[in-house]
Amino acid sequence: MTSPVRALWDAPAAVPAPPRRVWRDWVLVVAIPLLAVVEASVRTDVPWRWLWAVVLAALAPTLLWRRSRPFTMLGIAFAVGTTVGLATAGDPQLYTTAYFLILLYAVFRWGSGRAMIAGGALVVIGMLLTFVASPPDVADIIGGVAVAVTTSTLGLAARWRRRARTRELEQVRLLEREELARDLHDTVAHHVSAIAIQAQAGSAVAATDPSATVQVLHAIEAEATRTLREMRAMVGVLRAPDDALAPTPGLAGIRALERMDAAAPAVAVRLGGDLESVPPTVAASVFRIAQEAVTNARRHARDVTRIDVGVDVDTDGVRLEVRDDGAGAASAPSPGYGITGMRERAALLGGTCDSGPAPGGGWIVAATLPRAGWTA
Repeated sequence: MTSPVRALWDAPAAVPAPPRRVWRDWVLVVAIPLLAVVEASVRTDVPWRWLWAVVLAALAPTLLWRRSRPFTMLGIAFAVGTTVGLATAGDPQLYTTAYFLILLYAVFRWGSGRAMIAGGALVVIGMLLTFVASPPDVADIIGGVAVAVTTSTLGLAARWRRRARTRELEQVRLLEREELARDLHDTVAHHVSAIAIQAQAGSAVAATDPSATVQVLHAIEAEATRTLREMRAMVGVLRAPDDALAPTPGLAGIRALERMDAAAPAVAVRLGGDLESVPPTVAASVFRIAQEAVTNARRHARDVTRIDVGVDVDTDGVRLEVRDDGAGAASAPSPGYGITGMRERAALLGGTCDSGPAPGGGWIVAATLPRAGWTA
């Protein structure tokens, strides 16, 4: 077999799997016998009309299994129909016979590659046998082939459209998982790093200054409470309906990063420009980038005493700069989840995020999110 035919032959059944039965199936099974009887009563000029009415009514239940066993049901219908047609030396002239096209559609919509090839061959054989028994006009041949091809094409089109839709949904789920992973990392890493720093400070002063230890414990408690609150908010967003989502953090939330206590590096925040003009999605990304940059400075910078966070909003967009005064590294560290997440957040909005040694010492994280493409 040639490559395209082999690929079709090996093609699996449609994904996702079809529903076994729906209410429309039962409506068809009831309606088709009634239509066959009514048509046989009205069209008195059709030969063997009552025999065909009985055959069509008997074959109607094949519609119930057309999704789970599409080729088998098509084979049964065409075998019985072709046999009766050859026995009566004529093709069925009742319009109700058109429901066989539903079975043909089901083969190309739900069947495997083998089922599609075998189903197509079965239809061709059935049509040839009918033509031999009762030679038709050229117009009838063209019409029959056109109807069969159109029905098969519609089945394939619906199949491919559903497959494309499924892939789009999988891509959306993947992007949502990446976004959730970034949010979890930024939130948990930020607060846990603060708790770790406070715990280290508490260990250092525990022996000499018990009152400072109490202050450190209170700071750890407050940080842990904020961590739990943010985690619960994120879980609530995931579990809540679409119309009850919690608000995302914005530029104003960056002020919550500011702290001047002696147990940890001081964090100074400066916000400038028209903060209200920044769309929520952009503001949330700026907040997360700033949060992650502060976390990295606390965790990785050596001898850091101060972290400056600056946000400027102007006609070009938003510029974020997070700078610490720690000892500069000899070389840039390998990008981890935090740095990768910051760059991804900026790139998704058409911006950039760079990090590296700052002139004069320390480390700097600079992100730029352009105004182009902003929506309210």
